[in-house]
Amino acid sequence: MRRKRTVAIAATAGILLAGAVVFALLVLDKAFPPPLDTASVSAEVLDADGELLRAFATEKGRWRLKTTVDDVDPQFLKMLVAYEDQRFYEHGGIDPWAIGRAAFQLVTNGRIVSGASTLSMQVARLIEPRQGRSLSAKLLQVARAIQIERLLSKQEILNLYLTHAPYGGNLEGVRAASLAYFGKEPKRLTVAQAALLVALPQLPEKRRPDRNLAAAETARKRVLERPTVVEAVGDGEAQRAEAVLVPARRMQLPSLAAHVAEAALRKQPGVSTHQTTLKKRVQEGLESVARAASLKLGPKLSLAMVMADAQTGEIVGEVGSADYFDASRSGWIDMTRVNRSPGSTLKPFIYGLAFEEGLVSQETIIEDRPADFFGYRPRNFDMSYQGDVTVRDALQLSLNVPAVKLLDAVNPAKLLVRFRRAEVRPVLPPNETPGLAIGLGGVGVTLKDLVQLYTALANRGQPVRIGDGVLSQPGKIDGEALLEPVAVWNITDILSGVIPPAGAPQRGIAYKTGTSYGYRDAWSVGYDGRYVLGVWVGRPDNGAVPGLTGYGTAAPILFEGFAKSGLATTPLPRPPSGAVRIAQAQLPISQRRFAINPSGLLATSGREPAPQIVYPPEGAHVDLGAKGGALSPLMLKLQGGRAPFRWLANGKPLPDISRRRTNQWMPDGGGYSKLTVIDAMGRAASVGVFID
Repeated sequence: MRRKRTVAIAATAGILLAGAVVFALLVLDKAFPPPLDTASVSAEVLDADGELLRAFATEKGRWRLKTTVDDVDPQFLKMLVAYEDQRFYEHGGIDPWAIGRAAFQLVTNGRIVSGASTLSMQVARLIEPRQGRSLSAKLLQVARAIQIERLLSKQEILNLYLTHAPYGGNLEGVRAASLAYFGKEPKRLTVAQAALLVALPQLPEKRRPDRNLAAAETARKRVLERPTVVEAVGDGEAQRAEAVLVPARRMQLPSLAAHVAEAALRKQPGVSTHQTTLKKRVQEGLESVARAASLKLGPKLSLAMVMADAQTGEIVGEVGSADYFDASRSGWIDMTRVNRSPGSTLKPFIYGLAFEEGLVSQETIIEDRPADFFGYRPRNFDMSYQGDVTVRDALQLSLNVPAVKLLDAVNPAKLLVRFRRAEVRPVLPPNETPGLAIGLGGVGVTLKDLVQLYTALANRGQPVRIGDGVLSQPGKIDGEALLEPVAVWNITDILSGVIPPAGAPQRGIAYKTGTSYGYRDAWSVGYDGRYVLGVWVGRPDNGAVPGLTGYGTAAPILFEGFAKSGLATTPLPRPPSGAVRIAQAQLPISQRRFAINPSGLLATSGREPAPQIVYPPEGAHVDLGAKGGALSPLMLKLQGGRAPFRWLANGKPLPDISRRRTNQWMPDGGGYSKLTVIDAMGRAASVGVFID
């Protein structure tokens, strides 16, 4: 009976003691919580796939990249636990077996042979560094380890170790060390690499490979020879790893997309991780092209590049300057956002309007001779004139006089209205109204504006809003198309035939170049069926650079940028229904030659000429999908006549009377049809066509 009473008292005392311990721990947790959230981590800028583009040091100058168990190779975790803390997943912060072993070795050897510090104790020391090696400091570390084990899961404890472990100098954490010594993320590590990362944190300064290579090799060997590590990786693997050379130098952490990264930190202050739409492979390629080009450009010249997905509007690569840290080139200025004169890069949109309104076809003859537009006398870049040329040649050669003639015919204000459909608003000189100088670069646009305009050419006329790579949302722009698909196809067909710059292979892209007045800006913008790349070269201070040209300076960079981007060339869009190149001899008489009189107005005979259907031409076979059963509408265009116009198809009037010289007709089916237009004066014109 007495024995039972004794056991009961002892059990009660044990329970009370356990309760007291738990209560004491709860009080300790509340009164003296471990500093689990006080240490800052480096801000990171990531690409669209989560790969690191750029990191920023902490306020104290540390490279401390946030690292979790999911970020590292599982083999490394096995080696770490096997070497540092075999019973990590069993103990509650301290390992009694390790303490007993360390004490026995101390007594029998007269010196410290091995420690008893667990990973939890090491984490306690990392988040709350001790000032010395006193007994009180060690007891505090033990208490903190017990607290940490009570508050965090094993994975969370490992996450703290992986983020804060010291690796020499200002490197902290496994990711920072792996990037600095191996040039890669620790997601996939060799046994030799993992062993080095396990070995360094014990004596990070003495074992730094870039300063004490022999000590690093010895430390790694000690890890690989530990029986528990050999068991974790396999005897043969450990032996092979010993033969691998230890890296003797420290590499820079990724430092891509300086201007985008700076914008990300500015727009999201206090955030540690910034996601972008950039693609690391594309960004690396464009920056390598920029570095190589800057060596050839000469002093004070900079360059900028923007590459965007024409379907989504996402920026996949952006270079704001030749070198962010080059003060002589004002590298800190993001030249993708600065308004500059676009030179001839807006000409394709002038021609697009002319195609859309039926004023010209590709083989229409247009004069390239001196012309006076009420005092405005445009001249070609080389000060020479070609005489009679086709519209196709005029655009490919970027002749100035034909472009101004067409702009005069379509109206500069109308061109700017079309740009607004793409949410682009060129900046006019102060107190100026839209004039003919727009066609030769007499407005201000940014490189991003220009790329956004050209997304419409890669997208069958539908513009796309490009983002800023960080916060602003890219996407399709609702509303009317910038240009009709047939007009866009004509532009693309012409620009894809422009000869590439010397030494550049034909890549299946359409591109246009431009040079601003006074040799201040060189441009080149190109696109395939998916991506648009824009290039600007010049001085940030807007100084003149003799010899600077779009074709000679910017175009080679454009082609090299496409090549180094790593993106496969996407075929240009197929011709839409009704798109066809018509030989000059088969053009309507009114489209065989485009002419203006000396006053700059379209030539007339004192009153409006009779209407004439310019598209479709007489006898044309137009593929509208009749064989597949899903017909597309047919675009109708006319010249001359007096509005309003009444159209008839096979003698049946179309629903609406229009004042425009363009219209659409939806055929009932395939076969021969007759189209007629009648103007306000009763004059008519007809053509017969075959709908296929």
